[in-house]
Order: sequence, then C-alpha cells, then structure tokens
Amino acid sequence: MKEKLNPDIIKNILLTAIPFFLMDIIVRAIGKSIVIEVGNSVTNFYPIYSFAPNLFTIIWIFFFISIIINIGKKGGKTAYFIFFALSYIFFVTNIIYYKLTSFYFSFSLMKMASEGSSYILDVIISTPVYLYLIMLLVLIIGIFCGARFKGSEKTNIKKLVICLIVFLALHALAPLSLGKAYDHLKWKSFKNGRNVYNEFSDINKSMKVAGLYEFTVRNFYVSFLKPEEKMSEDDEKFLEKIYGDSKTAAPNDYTGIFKGKNVIFLQLEGLDNWLLTEETTPNLYKLKNESLNFTDHYSIYTGGGSTFNSEFAVNTGFTTPVSYEQNVYTLNKNDFPTSMAKLFKNENYHVNAFHMNSGEFYNRSINYKNWGYDNYYSLIDSGEYNNQEYDLDRELILNKTFYEKLFKQEGSFLDYIITYTPHTPFTTSKGVGKMVGDLKYGEGNIPEDLSEEDIVRLEAGETDYMVGLLIQALKDNDLYDNTVIVAFADHYLYTINDKTVLDKYKTTSNNLINNTPFFIWSSGIESQNIDKTTMQMNILPTVLNLFGIEYSPSSYLCGDALAPDYKGLAFFADSSWYNGDTYVENGVITQGSELPKEEIESISDYVSELIRKNDLTLKYNYFKRQTK
Repeated sequence: MKEKLNPDIIKNILLTAIPFFLMDIIVRAIGKSIVIEVGNSVTNFYPIYSFAPNLFTIIWIFFFISIIINIGKKGGKTAYFIFFALSYIFFVTNIIYYKLTSFYFSFSLMKMASEGSSYILDVIISTPVYLYLIMLLVLIIGIFCGARFKGSEKTNIKKLVICLIVFLALHALAPLSLGKAYDHLKWKSFKNGRNVYNEFSDINKSMKVAGLYEFTVRNFYVSFLKPEEKMSEDDEKFLEKIYGDSKTAAPNDYTGIFKGKNVIFLQLEGLDNWLLTEETTPNLYKLKNESLNFTDHYSIYTGGGSTFNSEFAVNTGFTTPVSYEQNVYTLNKNDFPTSMAKLFKNENYHVNAFHMNSGEFYNRSINYKNWGYDNYYSLIDSGEYNNQEYDLDRELILNKTFYEKLFKQEGSFLDYIITYTPHTPFTTSKGVGKMVGDLKYGEGNIPEDLSEEDIVRLEAGETDYMVGLLIQALKDNDLYDNTVIVAFADHYLYTINDKTVLDKYKTTSNNLINNTPFFIWSSGIESQNIDKTTMQMNILPTVLNLFGIEYSPSSYLCGDALAPDYKGLAFFADSSWYNGDTYVENGVITQGSELPKEEIESISDYVSELIRKNDLTLKYNYFKRQTK
C-alpha cells in the first residue's frame, strides 16, 4: 500500500505524462480551423476539451507509463526516451505539415516521398518561427522530465501483464465514447465522430476524434497493415475481362472540336428542368438554346449525398456503390488515374474547384486533391464573410479572390464551379431566401403571399444572375470566345416540400423524376438537341472526346454520348432502367414502348454488369491494384 501512495511514484507518473499530453493538445489545437457546419453556423470539430480524443490519449499514456515504470530504473528511462522521441517526431511532422498544407500527416504520403523530397528545404524555411519555439519548448520539457525520472529498481512482469490487459480492454471500449455510427448510408456521416473513426478516410477529422497517439497507430495500420479485402476468383475474372480492352476511343464527328479551349464545369444546385425558362433564368435559358443540349439527361441518385454523388460521377466516371453501402466521399484513398482533373492536367491545364461550402463538407478538400485538382476554394473557408452572404451564388464571381483565380490565370484552365443558392429550406423569413427576397424587393418589402414555388424561382434567379456575371467576366477578360461551359444539375429539386409542384412539371411516378438539364455551350457552336438518354457518368467521356483528349472507354462506366454507336441508357439504384423509349422495372415494362422479351433481358443483364463493374472497381480499389 505504501508503494502505491509513494510520492515518487506519483511524481514519476506526472513527469512521464506531461510531455505526452502537451504534444497531443498542441497538435489538435493547431487544427482549430477544422470545423463542421451546424445549422447556419460553423463550429470547431471535436475541440481539444472533447472527451473522446482525450480518452484515447489517456489510454495511450497509461500504456506508455505502464511500460516505463515497470521495467526497471535503467530500462524505464530508456523506454521513456524511446516513446518520447517517436512521439516528438510525429508531433513535429504533423505541426509542420499541417501548417504547410492544412492537413495532418498521413503515412500514405510516404509512397510519394520521392516527389516531395525537393520541397523539404522550402517547408523548413516557410514554417513560422513561433512554431519552432513551441517545438523547442516541448523538447526541453520532454528532456527535463526524462532526466528527472526515476524508475523502479527492478522489472515487475506481473504488473506489466495486468497493465497490458487493462490497456487492451480500455482501448477496445474507447470508440464507444464517439457515440453510435450510422448503420445505414447517410449523407451526413462525415460529421459523425464514430463514422470518421471507423472509416479513417478524413485525415483531419480523424486526428480530432482520436488524438495524436491513436491517430498515429491507427493511421499506420490503415496505411500498411490493414489487409485488402480479398477478391474472389469470379470477381477478379470479371474485372480482368471488363478492363482487358484498353483500346483508345474511336474518333467521331465531334472529336477535338474544343481542343485547347478553357472549360468551366457549372454544377447547378437543384436547377430542375422546369426552372430553366426565359422568365425565371434568362441567362441559362439562352445558353441552353445555344448549346449541345442533352434533352433526356438523368442525375441518378445511388447513395448518400446526391450533390457530391454528381461531383464524384462527373470527375471519375463512376457512381456511389449500389450493391453495398458506402458514401463516395469516403473513397479518397482509392486511385483514379483517369479522373477528369488528371487527364486535363496532362494537357497542361490549371484545374481548380470553387464552391461556397467549407472544404470539410463531404471531405471535399481531400477528395478534390485526390482527384488531381490543384486547389479547392471555399467562400466560407476564406474568412472574408461575417454573415451568410457566401450563400449567394453571385459571390462566386463578385468575390475578388475567386475572380482572380477564375479569370486571371495564365495558360489553359479547367474550373469546376458548384452553385448553392436554390437550397432548402425555401422560405423568405430567414437565410438565403430572405437575402434573395431583400435583393429583389427591398428589405422589408418581400410579399407575404409568395408560394414555395415562387421562392424556388426567386433563388434560381440568383443562380442565373451569377451566370450573367460569369458570361460578362469572360467577355471582360477576353475569354468568351475561348471557353466552353459544361452545365448540369446535381439532382432534381427533391428538396421542395410541396411535391405537387413537381407533379405539374415532370413525371413523378418513377425514377424518371430524376430528369435534369445538361448542356455544353461554346461561343459560335451550332445549337443542337441531343435526344439520346444520358447520366452523369456520360459527361466525362463526352467532354474528353470534345477536347480531343485520348481515353480508353473501359476506364469509365458509361460512354461518349456523341459517339455514333452510343444507344442511350439511364439506370437507377433499384436496377430499373430507361432507354429513351421504354422504362423497365423488375423486368417489366411500366412505361413507354413495347420491347421484345429478349431485348429487355439483354439490357437488364447489361445494367447488372455496369453496376457490378462500378461496385467492384470501387470496393477493391481496382485501379490501384493494377499499378502494383
């Protein structure tokens, strides 16, 4: 009993714990800009006082102390300095890397070590002096505590074993402190601490929920030790057959007509077809009527996060898994060597993305970097706004920083712009609806009898106003005749509460409700309606062909919609499909023209094959396996 209450033991525990706690707290504290959106405001994601990360850190420090105190005086001091040295290395690495990149360090970066070696000196020079002072202070404290440490006279194996058992039990229970993970696919799982910990795909949030030591160990496991899911022989043969044909796409009448031009992808939030009218959205209406207009396009929805699902599909050519549950924004460890950004960068394009929302939302800052973008720019993250004006799409153009990045670049560019304003809730009593209403009618003069449809059209008009600013900016910067705009909606307006509005304008009884706009504009192009059925996964190969960029059709799920042999098809999460004339659900025609039974079975089998290709490619990270 006396040994347990011995002041020297307590002193040794404190001396051992202090530097480890200090390193963990400092590393998590520098990530104070890692936030999540809650309602109309943002809040620090798992701040330093949060229970879960501190619990993980306490458990790991308990593990360190258990070894240091129970392996004898000389061994204990040696063990202390080994643990301290390793921790200090990761402490310093994370601080410097985060300051440079706004991301914590991941072991997965080591595979790119040769690429980054030339930047080491620049990194060291660019790190602020105050951070070196903090690192020096922690080093001094760590050495001081180690020098004052006095371990036990001899090794106590029994205590070591007991402590190890206690550590393993506590460690197994610790994730419970993060709450319950979402069992089913939900768009907002990137905000759930337990989902973040389980998936460990968002480096920044993973550090905030796990703390320095749990993060380092788990990151090492995920990067190097976690076994790849074993691919069955049937799955392997299927994928080898699918990807065996790596022939370059055959040229057609549209190949290279935009060769060398700049391109702006315009992803339109909730801009349903019925909103693109001369009265509601005159700028978009004019563009559409001067474009290659894909009249039978569908923004299919196969999983959590319909907006990001479209971003993923357009950028990679694949969609959210259908046969198993996984949000596509967790797939940032997958390789996408033929992503849009990477292929355009191979053509010496600058490739950047622009949106109002924070880079943490849907893990965009990580995903866009993984796809090959130079930067993901966020109005919220810019810190230039004290109110919600960033919700107004006009700010994508009026913001001086965004304007410079969009229109003052040297050389060819690809800009991916994501709009926001026509977003739920549709009310003029608060939020973006009130701001748009005040702009149109004057503050305090918004009519009280506006219907939800009226408010939707009001907000769609804000997006259209931004498009007008965009066109004018292209003209002002001599870019109008050398820029292509690829415009498409992320999803139909499913967020409207009054569903009778949708009933007025479109088919709502089946998946054809997903019909949305998609058109490609360029100055001087001859307008044309393309009636073949398309989906988001057709956009990338279609654009690549228009820009004369070689690609293999097998690298994507769907084909070039302008190719003469493209027949037109949209499929949905329940495996129903539509070929432009006939809608088939569960093998039965429920709308449209009759088809022979053999043709229905043939197309249904083809849809099943596409879904299998999509899901197995993503599940097994097939492109990465091919490079090994």
